[in-house]
Amino acid sequence: KIRGNEISMIFQDPMTSLDPTMKIGQQIAEPLIKHKGASKKEAWAKALEMMKAVGIPNAEERINQYPHQFSGGMRQRIVIAIALICEPEILLADEPTTALDVTVQAEILDLMKDLQKRVKTSIIFITHDLGVVAGMADRVAVMYAGEFLEFGGVDEIFYDPRHPYTWGLINSMPTLNSDTLESIPGTPPNLLDPPKGDPFAPRNKYAMKIDVERKPPFFKVTDTHYAATWLLAPGAPKVEPPAEITRRWKKYNLMKQEDKLPEVN
Repeated sequence: KIRGNEISMIFQDPMTSLDPTMKIGQQIAEPLIKHKGASKKEAWAKALEMMKAVGIPNAEERINQYPHQFSGGMRQRIVIAIALICEPEILLADEPTTALDVTVQAEILDLMKDLQKRVKTSIIFITHDLGVVAGMADRVAVMYAGEFLEFGGVDEIFYDPRHPYTWGLINSMPTLNSDTLESIPGTPPNLLDPPKGDPFAPRNKYAMKIDVERKPPFFKVTDTHYAATWLLAPGAPKVEPPAEITRRWKKYNLMKQEDKLPEVN
């Protein structure tokens, strides 16, 4: 009653999400028949509309074709059509552009933003690509070792991050001014034997004794921004974040004073 109806999902590889033995039209129409009780004729008519909505040319002809007759980008458009045909409240997108080249990736992201507004669904976008996050998200949650470490508005996370792991992620993004790529030393913890305190502590050069002893609670930065780091606790020592973080923070505050928030980049 929920999966495919109220919540839908888009996976990384569209070829493994599609049945190679079924026509595309049948696969797009199936959720409507299953969840909404639509007739086959109604479902196929809606499937044709969705194929046009996701930008598949010659939809009337291609509705009777099979997945192998489509390119990777077109297959991902079909997967999006299947996910949205029941107009779900939530769409989970798990690295939906990983298997696509950069040009097609941009087209798919633009398509998802456009459809999200038209269908009025919420998208939970799971990705390691911070560029995609900056272009897609309204709110961001940063995860590490299976746990949330920080969450807030996209501008808060990119311009005023507070958790050292978020600092490390943003500091490792290449920029036009950077000569070298920064990295986060060490490796993620073994989740079969999770650490006692902050899971990021072994890789955190700002870690204190309490970080390896007790897991930090979420500390409030603003009404919409929270971070789980002992650096925000009352009496915690003041530390100097990476230079890129300081640069972003200054730019963010300057633009806030001028009531003109920057585009995230």
